[in-house]
Amino acid sequence: MAEPLKAQYGPEVPRSIAAMIERVHPTFATRAFVAQALAGYGELELLPRARHVARAMADHLPREYPVALDVVLRSLGPPAERTTGNGMAPFVYLPHVYWVADRGLEHLDDSVRAMHAITQRFTFEFGIRPFVERYPREMLAVLGRWCDDPSVHVRRLVSEGLRPRLPWAPRLKVFARDPRPVIALLERLRDDPDEYVRRSVANHLNDLGRDDPARLVELCTRWAEDAPPARRKLIRHALRTLVKRGDPHALTVLGYGERARVEVRGASIVPARAPIGGAVEIAFEVASTSRRVQRVLVDLRVAYAGARADADRTKVFKLDAGELGAGEVMTFRKRLSLRQMTTRTHHPGTHRVEALVNGAAFEVGTFEVTR
Repeated sequence: MAEPLKAQYGPEVPRSIAAMIERVHPTFATRAFVAQALAGYGELELLPRARHVARAMADHLPREYPVALDVVLRSLGPPAERTTGNGMAPFVYLPHVYWVADRGLEHLDDSVRAMHAITQRFTFEFGIRPFVERYPREMLAVLGRWCDDPSVHVRRLVSEGLRPRLPWAPRLKVFARDPRPVIALLERLRDDPDEYVRRSVANHLNDLGRDDPARLVELCTRWAEDAPPARRKLIRHALRTLVKRGDPHALTVLGYGERARVEVRGASIVPARAPIGGAVEIAFEVASTSRRVQRVLVDLRVAYAGARADADRTKVFKLDAGELGAGEVMTFRKRLSLRQMTTRTHHPGTHRVEALVNGAAFEVGTFEVTR
C-alpha cells in the first residue's frame, strides 16, 4: 500500500517555517514555536498537521494581523517556477494558507494581498473559500482582475478556489443556486494560454455537472461552437463524469450520441480467479456491423465487489475513441491491478466487466477476487 501523505509531511515542516520566519523576524520564539507545533504532531493526519502548525504560528507571531502578515510575507521563498513536478515541497506553505484564513477574515484587503503572494508558492484554493462566503461581491471583483494576472498560479486560483466540490475542502454554498457569476469568470479562462488553468476550468465544470448536468451540457454545447483544439480537450475533460454515466446529451456534444452498430467479441479475462494484490488481463474486440463509418467512444466499466454483498462499486476506465470503418475491428487490452491503494480497497467476490461503446453497455465477463 502507498505511503500515507502525512509521512512526507514530517517534523521538518514546522522547523523549516520557523527558520524562514526567524530570518526576517529575529525575535521570533523559534524553540517555543517548534515545541508547540510538534506537540501531538505524530498522531495527526496531513491536513490536521497543517492546521496545528497554523495555530502555533498564530500564537507566536505578532498579535496585530497586519504586522504579523508583513512578517509572514517577507519570509516567503521565491514563487514556484513550475506547475508540476514540485512534489511535496510546496506543502510547507499549507499552514500559511490556514493561518490567513483563520486570522485574516476580518482584514479583507490585507488577506487578498496574502492570497496573491502565497498562491504563487502553494495553491490558496483551501483558504480562499471563507472569504468568498463572507465577501462574495468583493471577491468576485478581485477574481475578475485575477483572470488577467501574469501569474498562471493566480489565474488558476480563480477557477480552482471556486470549485463546487473541491477535494479536501467543504462545499462552497454561496453560488450553489446561481453559478452564473462564476461561469462568467470561467468564460474568460476557457482559452487561457496555459493548460494548467484550462485543466482547472474543466475540473470545475465537471463538479458543476454532478449537481446540474443540464447546465453543463448547455454550456459545453455553446463552447463547442468553432472551438479550437485546446478548448475541445477542455470540454472532453469537463464532460468525463457524464460520459462515464452514459449521458446521451454529453455524448452528443462530443460527437458520440448515435448508438453504435457494433458487437463485442473475443472477450477474455485471465486469470478467472486472482488474489488481492494480483492483476487480471482483460481483452476484447469491438467489431463494426455497419456499412458506413461510425464515430465510437469505447470505455471499460468494472463493477467491484464491495465489503458487503450489496455494496458493488463501479469504475470506468478510458480506452479509446475514433472512427470505425465498415467491417473494421478495434482490439483492446487492459491490465487491471488489484493492488490495495489509498483510493481503492479491494474485497473478495465477483467482479463484473462491461465494455461501454457510445454509452451502451456490452458484457465482457466476470472474474473472482480471492484473499
